[in-house]
Amino acid sequence: MKLEVKDIYKSFSDNEILHGISLSVESGKALGLLGRNGAGKTTTIRILMNLFDADSGEILINGQNFRALDHQIGYLPEERGLYPKKKVIEQLIYLGQLRGLSKKEAKENSLHWLKRLGVEEYKDKKLETLSKGNQQKVQLAQTFLCNPDIIILDEPFSGLDPLNSQILKDIIRELIRENKLLIFSSHQMGYVEEFCEEIAIINFGEIVLDGNLKEIKSIFGQNRLTLSIVNLAPEHLQIIFKEQLNHIAIVESIRKNDVIIELLPTKTKNDLLSAILSMDLDIDKFTVYEPTLEDIFVKKVGENN
Repeated sequence: MKLEVKDIYKSFSDNEILHGISLSVESGKALGLLGRNGAGKTTTIRILMNLFDADSGEILINGQNFRALDHQIGYLPEERGLYPKKKVIEQLIYLGQLRGLSKKEAKENSLHWLKRLGVEEYKDKKLETLSKGNQQKVQLAQTFLCNPDIIILDEPFSGLDPLNSQILKDIIRELIRENKLLIFSSHQMGYVEEFCEEIAIINFGEIVLDGNLKEIKSIFGQNRLTLSIVNLAPEHLQIIFKEQLNHIAIVESIRKNDVIIELLPTKTKNDLLSAILSMDLDIDKFTVYEPTLEDIFVKKVGENN
């Protein structure tokens, strides 16, 4: 199954929020949908959910027009949307029935996911009496309740401690193996890197970068190296590059004890290595630089700004 968003525009009053958003995701893969607050992620998701219509553009599923009502979609919004004064099991059963399950199926599925997420003991408690983390797990239970083929998770790890985060990680990996189509939105870039083969970065209502994450990392790391020298602070190494090695490479940034450098177009790693050895510097680290997703996000969104 392939879901495609093609050239979506959306305005509220006279303010255009989305300016031709296009992205795609396939079953068995996770797409990381990233952006700053107010970039247009939530508007894009709400159009996918048919909560309101786009002004123009189209959404396709396997090449055909997509209608959210024709599919089981599991949606975890960033904002909590359950009923705080209702018992957990009662509202899960109610929501399951609203989405087409029989009462028996809704109860069985609810108990399954509450147990899987470690909150079965709270099934007869009012939601407002639970901790923030346990409320998030109930939200997750309602997301997976109807065995959806399309799953949209917006900040799913919010409020979860490391142990419960691991439980959710295991569930997400299982869903991907089960060929679910998953859209994953989070400001916690480490989680996105764990699960998502593809990313799309939205900024000011436009896609500023999208594609395979490994390929994007390779492009952003091209001609860049990570270097550290024994008993030499990165700031001092930066001075050496500025004064003596500026014909080979320039310092791009300093990360903790490492210096990230960029080779000049006509130079190679061997040129730099030879120059450093000739200066009798004791190399502690000399590796190809692999940017993190956070590095890429900050650089690309910063350029766009």
